[in-house]
Amino acid sequence: MSECEICGAAGTLTQVSVAPRHDVVALCDVCSGGLKGEAVPDGHWNALTGSMWSESDAVKVLSYRLLTRFAEEAWAADALEMLYLEPDVEEWAKSGGPDVIHRDSNGAVLSAGDTVVLIKDLPVKGGGFTAKRGTAVRGISLVADNAGHIEGRVESQRIVILTEFVKKK
Repeated sequence: MSECEICGAAGTLTQVSVAPRHDVVALCDVCSGGLKGEAVPDGHWNALTGSMWSESDAVKVLSYRLLTRFAEEAWAADALEMLYLEPDVEEWAKSGGPDVIHRDSNGAVLSAGDTVVLIKDLPVKGGGFTAKRGTAVRGISLVADNAGHIEGRVESQRIVILTEFVKKK
């Protein structure tokens, strides 16, 4: 296949596995990067309104997951409302769930194990102290179901930190 199965762009393609199955989808660099949380050009994901009708179940599943990522936007909500998936394909689509992407206050993608710096004094509820601005939090953990929360150790206590108050070091 010589075109991206999501946006139709020609060029170098990457084979991306659609978990939990091992089916693959051929994606351009923009779509592949967008799956990982990298920025894509405005309007790029509008191509999902076409790819969701693909004959490939893997493409439908990937389209569904991406549309749910943008479900708060009217175009994606409308597309999700129209999309029909066979019961087994729908189960597959929901089993992988949308990937949660954690970003710092500057929009940089955070990964488990990263070091972040607090950009504001934060009172720690139940901890009896304030985590000071400039404090480095090493070896963070990502909260799997909430892109706005990470966990880290400050003053020997494990705390939940809002991503809007950190920057990646």
